[in-house]
Amino acid sequence: MTIPSTILERLKQNEIIARKFHEIEISILSILNFQDFIEKLLFEISSKFSVPYTWLSIIEESNITEYLHNIRNSKLLKASTAFISEKQFSDITQNSLKPLLSNKNLNRFNALIPEAAEYEFGSIAIAPITMDGTIVGSINQADKNANRFEPDIDTSLLEQLAIKASLCLSNVTAHEQLKFLAFHDPLTRLLNRRVMERILEREFQRSKRYHIDLVLLFLDLDDFKSINDTYGHDNGDKALCHTADCLNSLKRDSDIVARFAGDEFVVILPSTNRHQAEIYISRVKQKMANNPITDDNTSFCVKLSHGLSSVFEKGMDSSAILLKAADKRLYKAKKNK
Repeated sequence: MTIPSTILERLKQNEIIARKFHEIEISILSILNFQDFIEKLLFEISSKFSVPYTWLSIIEESNITEYLHNIRNSKLLKASTAFISEKQFSDITQNSLKPLLSNKNLNRFNALIPEAAEYEFGSIAIAPITMDGTIVGSINQADKNANRFEPDIDTSLLEQLAIKASLCLSNVTAHEQLKFLAFHDPLTRLLNRRVMERILEREFQRSKRYHIDLVLLFLDLDDFKSINDTYGHDNGDKALCHTADCLNSLKRDSDIVARFAGDEFVVILPSTNRHQAEIYISRVKQKMANNPITDDNTSFCVKLSHGLSSVFEKGMDSSAILLKAADKRLYKAKKNK
């Protein structure tokens, strides 16, 4: 029996497509950071299948959103990632894990498209991706050809790719979380003491070399023990996070905020003189006074004390001395209160 040439050609094409999907899966398996993973995934899909538009839609409430928002130096990632609410995503996909193909009523997919994108397409393929069993978004492809992603096309290979991508995403997330915890305080999500000391040494040396202002602030919460005793340790944690948020919200991009230990914080202010540093901390204290922590029928304000040291003061011969001077002045400020 002779197999028709059309069937043989179709089998050959299916084999080529399957091999391309396998090559994409292999290329992403060993990647352990978000930026490289997503850039590689989108590039491979686009190049191997000549897809004009390839991008991700990520549910805003998902666990990976924060990591993606923190990636600032990837033009591809910024242009090829859309953030969508959980409700919008659910309305479009009906929470199905199966890939969705469509070439009609395409306006209903607008919420999936990155804001700055100007896609003109006649058909679209949406493959949901998950992390630990929860849908976090989708891998999307679109083409001007309305027949490219017709609803009756077999999506088994696309579904398989989405499953592999989801497994890789879980691995990447776990690795990123471990890396984050190595450099950050898990409660406030500020840099930890070890990282802060390395940055301080770098900024100290830069300040001395180029004769640039550098001020260090050492802060802690007033009566933190009494907050824990009166309002409970959960509210004590809220007080620490509230302080971290206020310090972060008023700093410049070049400033560094870190949790030193317990209720102590350090702020490194490059290219800043003493007067400018006092203005900054005054604004922080004012913001905290204007925004009390509320819990049920309880409301209380968090207050700070601070000590300040400048690299241009006499005897500031090392970053350790700079830090110690600010610490001593903090202690003196608290004693005077």
